[in-house]
Amino acid sequence: MAGIKTLIKETAVYGLSSIVGRFLNWCLVPLYVYIFPTEEYGIVSFLYAFTAVALVILNYGMETGFFRYANSERDPERVYTTSLLSVGFTSISFIALITLFINPVTDGLKLPGCELYVWLLAVTVGIDAFTNLPFAYLRFKKKAFTFAGIKLANVGINIGLNIFFLLCCPSIHKSFPALIDWFYVPAGGQEFGIGWIFVANILSTVCVLLMLLPQILGRKYVFSGGLLRKMLKYSWPLLILGVAGILSQNMGQMLIPYLFPGNEAAAQSMVGIYGANIKIAIVMVMFTQAFRYAYEPFIFSQAKSQGEEKTKAYADAMKFFVIFGFFIFLGVMFFLPVLKYFISKSYWAGLQIVPIMMMAELFFGVFFNLSLWYKLTDRTQWGMYFSLFGFVVMLGLNVWFVPAIGIPNGYVGSAWAAFIAYFAMMTVSYFIGRKYYPIDYELKKIGGYTVLAIVLYAIGSVAEWESAMWGTYAVRIVLLCVYLYAVLRFERLPLPFGRGRKISK
Repeated sequence: MAGIKTLIKETAVYGLSSIVGRFLNWCLVPLYVYIFPTEEYGIVSFLYAFTAVALVILNYGMETGFFRYANSERDPERVYTTSLLSVGFTSISFIALITLFINPVTDGLKLPGCELYVWLLAVTVGIDAFTNLPFAYLRFKKKAFTFAGIKLANVGINIGLNIFFLLCCPSIHKSFPALIDWFYVPAGGQEFGIGWIFVANILSTVCVLLMLLPQILGRKYVFSGGLLRKMLKYSWPLLILGVAGILSQNMGQMLIPYLFPGNEAAAQSMVGIYGANIKIAIVMVMFTQAFRYAYEPFIFSQAKSQGEEKTKAYADAMKFFVIFGFFIFLGVMFFLPVLKYFISKSYWAGLQIVPIMMMAELFFGVFFNLSLWYKLTDRTQWGMYFSLFGFVVMLGLNVWFVPAIGIPNGYVGSAWAAFIAYFAMMTVSYFIGRKYYPIDYELKKIGGYTVLAIVLYAIGSVAEWESAMWGTYAVRIVLLCVYLYAVLRFERLPLPFGRGRKISK
């Protein structure tokens, strides 16, 4: 249980940076959707989807590979410097290639005239990929607060620059143009539009690189070709897993413009609506990401333990992940009438995808939780197989559902495709994992919490009175308390008002 307490503590610290950071970035969505029309915001969502894929490719599983070998090799520093040099070389090569072939790349993205946007994002993702290794090193050294501080600083700088470029600069230019003409006018001024979003991103990323210099400089760099080959052999299936996974996560935003040739403006508008509403469902992604930051070091360090205590810790981690996941789901869905105001009314048609995407992300989180069996047994090729399976399922369903639903609601098909694909990946991984690394997950309890959450969600959905919203929220708060009480009761955890006493059966 001590391991679980450490996992929960570190998840809370990583979660603070992840949740607060994502929430603050989330608050930029209203800024974007009120300034830019849906098709322009669609371009932002579209490009950031490709950026996420590029970032996974440029990391090529080295983050997990670093944890794997830093915990097993005698010299973790050699593992770190070898990884850092490898990722640094590939990141620089990526930026150089995009710079040389910027026009063909932009044409392939169906965004002629947006070369500068693409180049700015390419440089940003190259730096991001490189800094992921210093961040992983901080996690390895258990420096969760340093990790969280830099992550939050990155978010704060990015938000500040967005507000400065998009809101302050137009006002300053009208009243005191001499103050900013030196950079504002050459860039295109207010007409540069969404380009300022990408400028803010690259500047904040450079600031993160500077903050991570203590983890990069002042150490003896040792490069081991033999070690790198071992790491790449271990990690390359994780690359396929990651690419297929991130393609699946962003498939709707990436694929919709290609499914409606001749209707580019309408397609980008759907991407904008889809992307804006995913920002509401992203609360589940925040939780999964926070858990992931703590979970990977946890499973490899826990692997050194012996006997049932080790597998019990893994089973507990799964159970509490599901418990917290359903609590987040209920909280978001019960207060969606308030949360929807983070986006403008012109985007509200997409609110119907929020519960679908939240459950899809919960399934994906469980799938990640199950991934320990193939990581600990060095069967990482199975992660590749599962991700490719999920990718094929999601691609097929997107190609089928999205055009079938058509304009303007085709994005709903993408949401259902994600739901079905992630559920299938989770289910297949569980049954195959039972063969290679059996863990006695508490399926009866997990199933019980699932049924309870579904019942409470159904009751909360019915209990909605527009003429008396206070009554709606009162009932839903009670339902959340019922869920929490059930967890405390069945997990024999101390009640807040019980002075530390455990609940007896």
